[in-house]
Amino acid sequence: MNFTEQYNEYLTAVEGALAAAAEEMTFSPSILGESMRYSLLAGGKRFRPVLFYAALHALGYDYLKEKELAAALECVHTYSLIHDDLPAMDNDDFRRGKPSNHKVFGEANAILAGDALLSLAFALCFRAAERGESHLLAAKRLCDACGPNGMIAGQSADLLWSGKRGGAEELFFIYENKTGRLISAPVEMAAILAGGDVGAGTAFGKNLGILFQLTDDILDEKGAAERMGKTLGKDKLEEKLTCVRVFGMEASEKLADEYAEKCLCALKAFSPEREFLEGIVLLARNRDH
Repeated sequence: MNFTEQYNEYLTAVEGALAAAAEEMTFSPSILGESMRYSLLAGGKRFRPVLFYAALHALGYDYLKEKELAAALECVHTYSLIHDDLPAMDNDDFRRGKPSNHKVFGEANAILAGDALLSLAFALCFRAAERGESHLLAAKRLCDACGPNGMIAGQSADLLWSGKRGGAEELFFIYENKTGRLISAPVEMAAILAGGDVGAGTAFGKNLGILFQLTDDILDEKGAAERMGKTLGKDKLEEKLTCVRVFGMEASEKLADEYAEKCLCALKAFSPEREFLEGIVLLARNRDH
């Protein structure tokens, strides 16, 4: 299979795992489950669970056995997007080409939908952890990545430095935590489950997370709104700390190329079966949405 075919195979498996999780969202009042499903099933690249499946596959592990952890990854990511879009955070009216959750269900219900998706992610992690120690450790890695020493710390720093004169140190703290930890986690989880080199997985995932956010910042300046599925130019308007603001566009593009190369080098230590993962790196660098 070529890269696109392989990606779509992983994507189909991810969508199946999410559909299974969505079937359990029969809560009362019904608006809770409806708002959760609205954002969780809105489509998108599913980059994190696809990366999880791809890393497992590269390490010779049957990725189809890990539906709970794949769904948990996307539940965490979706919750973070719902909360990111809130007026008190990034204040964005669109996500994945559709009105943001709070524009459809109201701000209070959107907060609760995000809370519920995070809680569901933890429930899925506990369910997976019952299978043994490696699953417990993989679930713990995800919980650590999305907490106050990971994604939440990065989000807090992103808000703290908006409108202020931060530099490279503050920028890379945001990159490594707000975005990087939830991209590194799937690779680390795969290494734990498959008995791979977790350190090599961390190195690859960390560099990939930084590359992903570098590209995001670049696209916010020069991307097309219809391709990105969200409002563009807001980072500059709100004086967010971005690579373009710190380094300029030309240097940011060069930095993204450098991190793509770092990813490819780190992959050599992670798995000999790395062709698809190399394609993931190129996708992260060259994407237009």
